[in-house]
Amino acid sequence: MTAHDVLLRKIQDRSATVAVVGLGYVGLPLAVEFAKAGFTVIGYDVSQRVVDLLNQGKSHIQDVPASDVASLVKSKKFVATTDDARLGEVDAISIAVPTPLGKTRDPDMSYVQAAANTVAKHAHSGLLVVLESTTYPGTTREVIMPAFTERGCVVGEDVFLAFSPERVDPGNPKYHTKNTPKVVGGITPACTDVAVALYESCIDTVVRVSSTETAELVKLLENTFRSVNIGMVNEMAIVCDKLGVDVWEVIDAAATKPFGYMKFTPGPGIGGHCIPLDPHYLAWKMRSLNYKTRFIDLAGEVNTAMPTFVVTKVARALNEDRKPVNGSRALVVGVAYKKDIDDVRESPALDVMRLLEQDGAEVVFHDPYVPTIREDGHVIHGVELTDAEIEKADVVVIVTDHTAIDYQRLVDHATLIVDTRNATAKTTRTKARIVPLASSSAAETVVAS
Repeated sequence: MTAHDVLLRKIQDRSATVAVVGLGYVGLPLAVEFAKAGFTVIGYDVSQRVVDLLNQGKSHIQDVPASDVASLVKSKKFVATTDDARLGEVDAISIAVPTPLGKTRDPDMSYVQAAANTVAKHAHSGLLVVLESTTYPGTTREVIMPAFTERGCVVGEDVFLAFSPERVDPGNPKYHTKNTPKVVGGITPACTDVAVALYESCIDTVVRVSSTETAELVKLLENTFRSVNIGMVNEMAIVCDKLGVDVWEVIDAAATKPFGYMKFTPGPGIGGHCIPLDPHYLAWKMRSLNYKTRFIDLAGEVNTAMPTFVVTKVARALNEDRKPVNGSRALVVGVAYKKDIDDVRESPALDVMRLLEQDGAEVVFHDPYVPTIREDGHVIHGVELTDAEIEKADVVVIVTDHTAIDYQRLVDHATLIVDTRNATAKTTRTKARIVPLASSSAAETVVAS
């Protein structure tokens, strides 16, 4: 039997051992699904803290219940390690490591390159390696494959390489790893065959595509689509602000059209590891081919400027109360990059806080999911959302509209609220003057009788 046939048989009868390199927001949920499907799973991570936590049956990822981890550790279906030698024991490896941008907004491939070299060091005949990290088209072929061919491996015969973009949406109650369709494309058809077989063992729907480049571009299209549409609706918010029209009313009315329109909502900026970063991978790749991605670049400019727009709103609102930003106390409510999660990566709240501090404001924050922020080596502790804390603030800035926050309480006790998410729309106005994101004329004060 060929290495291809042996690997397929091992996947089908669940005798294959699977490794996941990188146990973060992408890797850990995937490792859990592989283990639940009956595979023995080795999770590899460079963080000893993460490995120790998981081996104790605990979880550091909000969407992965600790009970799942504990059960799989107890049954010996999952173990975490920092020892890369254990990768030599496995039949299939999924790589889910960070792909950040450098200071010049160019892709930083150091984590992917390091993972590829580590995995290739332990390569053997009959090994499947799938890259899941979001990156530019060509990465699997140009970065991952050489690590194996330089060691004499024949891709498609000895080892099998594929790309399958992660589609994790933290905090989504409906779609998670198992029921989100999985796109898979291999270097060769044989590579695609074994990668599809592996993911079909634990994912409800697997979508086969013709190449790794196609699979890589699928992810970038998905998130560039969101970035461009968010940029458009953010610009519409600025337009509405200048016209004195309520952008939320405009959006809700437009959303009644049953065809030809998809609802997006504005906000203080974009965050997370995907939408702020992924379009830059594509733009960078196209610059290397002497093409300028004008739509992508313009959307990025609009979205990046939104925190400044919000801070300008805050300054004008304080000015109407005859208060300067310098010396005012600003309470930022919600610092995660989206509602009901604990992830602050690329959160626009961090930019809003930084800009307010640069203008001399005393900035504190509250987030029910984020008790502390670690940034630039500093730890910033949040405050409790007490009546006294709300009343002490010269301005409350709602950046992330967590479900758990009592917005009526904010309205009852705050003097001034800048609401970037329309979170106070359903409250009964009492004390606070509420300044919305996108309409100067819609700002109102309703004094309790």
